[in-house]
Amino acid sequence: MQIHLSPRHLVLTAAIHSYVAEKIEHLESIAPDILAAHVVLFHDETKTKRYGVKVHLAVPGPDLHAEDCEADLYAAIDKVADKLGQQLRKRKTKLTSTKKHKTQLASESRKRGYARR
Repeated sequence: MQIHLSPRHLVLTAAIHSYVAEKIEHLESIAPDILAAHVVLFHDETKTKRYGVKVHLAVPGPDLHAEDCEADLYAAIDKVADKLGQQLRKRKTKLTSTKKHKTQLASESRKRGYARR
């Protein structure tokens, strides 16, 4: 998976880079089919010195997005990672239930076909 970091109005340190990479790579354990992640870190001085994080995950199907602003940059990164984790779990459940539903319909139609003979 490719992780692309874009800092806006702040200095990207090695500690921030490794923290973001660790959080995004953890999401890969939930959904191994993540293709790429684009992370934008920004500092907004007009709103009482807030830090914000926007993340765009490229996955098969519709892409996932999350955004959060906090007074602490690391807290914002944590919240965005939690939001994306929830979205990935919901997506995985939806895909799994769709597969089960299709399998169940196919088996029921086969059973009906055998009963008619």
